Amino acid sequence: MTSDSGRVPGVRRIAVLRANAIGDLLLAYPALEAVKAAYPEARLTLLGRPWHARFLRGRPGPVDEVVALPPVKGVSLPDTEEGEAPEEFYAALRRRRFDLVLQMHGGGRYSNPFVRRTGARVTAGLRTPDAEPLDRWVPYVYYQHEILRYLEVAALVGARPKGTPEPRLAVTDADRAELARVLGTPPRGLVAIHPGASDPRRRWPPERFARVADDLGRPVVVTGTRDERDVVDRVIAAMRRPARAVVDELSVGGLAALYAACDLVIANDTGPRHLAAAVGTPTVGIYWCGNLINAGPLTRARHRPLLSWTIACPACGGNRVDIGMKDCGHRVSWVADIPVDAVAQEAADLLK
Repeated sequence: MTSDSGRVPGVRRIAVLRANAIGDLLLAYPALEAVKAAYPEARLTLLGRPWHARFLRGRPGPVDEVVALPPVKGVSLPDTEEGEAPEEFYAALRRRRFDLVLQMHGGGRYSNPFVRRTGARVTAGLRTPDAEPLDRWVPYVYYQHEILRYLEVAALVGARPKGTPEPRLAVTDADRAELARVLGTPPRGLVAIHPGASDPRRRWPPERFARVADDLGRPVVVTGTRDERDVVDRVIAAMRRPARAVVDELSVGGLAALYAACDLVIANDTGPRHLAAAVGTPTVGIYWCGNLINAGPLTRARHRPLLSWTIACPACGGNRVDIGMKDCGHRVSWVADIPVDAVAQEAADLLK
């Protein structure tokens, strides 16, 4: 039974499956907020990872609690890695008696069976042709903006956004205290550079980030993860002006506070760019054209994506626009054709 609006009656407990990285969480945030607004009396549980629990604890927003998942293939692990939750874990989820579980995690080959095992009264989410159906579902088609994709899932249960669908994230006093403890008071006019990305094909050359940073004439921090230490060091080594490396010194919350203290963040297509935008900082983003469709900023007043129109692997000429094509395996940059002057011009315009 449903209402005319699609809302499910009598909902008191909701779970949402979204067990991946910071950018993925933020792209789903407008949908989470829409669900919470549609069911304000319900408790919303995120089925996520341990870092979600640390990051969202005490943070204003739509998530009331986080259940950290054990390693599960295709859910909390990549589908190339083996792992399965014990039956006791599924039994514990069923004891929670979720009225509604939403799959905002992908095409559903692995995630839909997981969702069905929660025993929810109603399930809803995404589905590729080879995935199990849920009670309510929309087709998963790869080239669709992720924010709009998850808002479609929310709409399956009568939840619709109010205002802009751009993600927004609150910075807490704890975030600011961590930043002050680790880095002190950020200087006025600070610009952050994030030159890494989990996929090397999304990385603009470090030397070009260095040239843009030097041209701005601002104090600069260069952020990265432990795995990105080399690329951070390359940016700083290529700069003529001094810059501060910030590599794994801050939690995600502390990094949010750092970006909120910046006048601008310049980054590849990464979670940190999404984080900066969500806390209200203008961004310049380096994007491959296909990735802009799925994860680019929706507005342009404060966020400027620069696009590479490369449609074949620079190393071998292999086609990657068609997602059905076999991956050639090369991990060279697909965005190296974006000119320095174009990035510098957008950065300077946002800093006026």
